[in-house]
Amino acid sequence: MKLILEKRQQRSKRMALLSPVLAIALTIATGAIIFAMQGLNPAKAIFVYFLEPLTSVWSIEELIVKAAPLVLIGVGLALCYQARVWNIGAEGQLTIGALAGSIIPILFNSWQSPLTLVTMLLLGMLGGAAYAAIPAFLKTRFNANEILTSLMLVYVAQYLADWLIRGPWRDPDGFNFPKSVTFEGWQLLPAIGNGRVHLGAGLAIAAVIIFAVIASKTLKGFEIRVIGSSPRAGSFSGFSQKRTIYFTMLVSGALAGLAGICEIAGPSGQLQPAISPGYGFTAIIVAFLGRLNPVGVLFAGVLLAISYLGGEAAQISLGISAKISQVFQGMLLFFILACDALILYKIRFISSNGKTVKAGI
Repeated sequence: MKLILEKRQQRSKRMALLSPVLAIALTIATGAIIFAMQGLNPAKAIFVYFLEPLTSVWSIEELIVKAAPLVLIGVGLALCYQARVWNIGAEGQLTIGALAGSIIPILFNSWQSPLTLVTMLLLGMLGGAAYAAIPAFLKTRFNANEILTSLMLVYVAQYLADWLIRGPWRDPDGFNFPKSVTFEGWQLLPAIGNGRVHLGAGLAIAAVIIFAVIASKTLKGFEIRVIGSSPRAGSFSGFSQKRTIYFTMLVSGALAGLAGICEIAGPSGQLQPAISPGYGFTAIIVAFLGRLNPVGVLFAGVLLAISYLGGEAAQISLGISAKISQVFQGMLLFFILACDALILYKIRFISSNGKTVKAGI
């Protein structure tokens, strides 16, 4: 007997909408089992992980701070994935964006004006876009797989950042700690209110609105969807697959780079070896959980931000590793992909003589 996946004649629109909800429910249920196997009260552990981060003003502010880069990167990745351009290297583009934007406060530390911050943000976007242009060029010129090239470039960016922060850009007055000089004044994002929430959150909301309009109301959005669903049909319509690859990769890289410099000019206030806790990779889950829709990405970004705060809360309250957040994120991605696969395909069991034993779901 063997198991095969048989393509469904028609995709269920209702199940496509319910798929993220089902994936979240399965993740929570599996997480409860994992907590129980560790000898913890599943109900208490789930409360600590998912609900405790929402019980105070400080934690809600921290939630917004962590959601902002996830939403910024997720919007760009959603645009890429609509065109079936698989940018997996947003973490590297975030790193290069952070480095490029930090040129101003590190090399021109005395420059203080509103233009300082604007230049930093623009350099961050240009750095991320330029780094994303490398896998786009390799894809269009040599047909190199962008999944591999963009992923490998992540490690190049991280080693470059580590060398700069521990070497030429290390703070000479930092007692030999691997960090840059501390950013000051207009080199930092202004706070929204009196807490830790900064302008990056507003930029994330703006990105959602802008790209929601582009995706649903403009010719470019239509072109991206056509190229993603059928490149041959797109070529007959006069759309260029190469231009679409460059456009989506550059936009995605620019948003990742913007997230990088916002992270450095916001919560961190200086360059450190650990620029990001993995926002570029987590944003892949955000894009798929949000159904590749900018508005959906906004809600998915908040949910994944909870996973970061929940991991920290679980470490403090339950005494377990903070890496549990990565476990939950991995399970969530697995269940999203599994649910999506069952929307497009149904399981069929075939006996050794070729007859259908049982038609699956």
